[in-house]
Amino acid sequence: MSCFAFLAFLGLCSPEPAPPTGPAGPVAVIDGDTLDVGGARVRLHGVDAPETAQSCGTGTGAVWACGDWVTQETTLRFSGRDAVCETVDIDRYERIVARCAVAGADIGETLVSEGLALAYVDYSEDYLDSEAEARAAGRGIWRGEVEAPWDWRRAKREGRSAAAPKERVEAGGCAIKGNVSGGGRIYHMPGDPYYGRTKIDTASGERWFCNEAEARRAGWRHAGS
Repeated sequence: MSCFAFLAFLGLCSPEPAPPTGPAGPVAVIDGDTLDVGGARVRLHGVDAPETAQSCGTGTGAVWACGDWVTQETTLRFSGRDAVCETVDIDRYERIVARCAVAGADIGETLVSEGLALAYVDYSEDYLDSEAEARAAGRGIWRGEVEAPWDWRRAKREGRSAAAPKERVEAGGCAIKGNVSGGGRIYHMPGDPYYGRTKIDTASGERWFCNEAEARRAGWRHAGS
């Protein structure tokens, strides 16, 4: 038995900490959910931030460059700081998909809780509660209307305008979907898990709302409640 192992057996020392299982080192921010950590390209697991070229609504009909803002805010918070990552997967672009922390704080959790990214529920539900809190508080991108980044990318691939989908234009610019389902009358906010999949049929009593207060006054409840 080694000296270290003997001392650990006697409780006179602590076991050596396990080495990180992924990249570690200083952070360089690429965009809101992609980093270089110690020179390795990392896609953060379980979060999806607005693309750098993406715009969001203000809730009053105007648009703002939310994607560029998110990249800048992420840079201010993490650029140059040391991160430790735990590898989860390798994606199709050969990036390391990982959970990363700075000073013990989960970067993904920080981004979602501060309204800089959405929970990427196709891959993880770890950050759903943090997203709900950020949305309720109107933090960051939740100050107005947000197109889920995965919907924005799909629209771009299909050659449609992600900033103003056809159905939203027909709804007069209002983005909240009032859906009638087995659960009653519920509404879906932009960025909600099933927002992109929900289609509104006004002939069957479904409708659009311009804000949550309007939906609640009409007797509809949020799909996540």
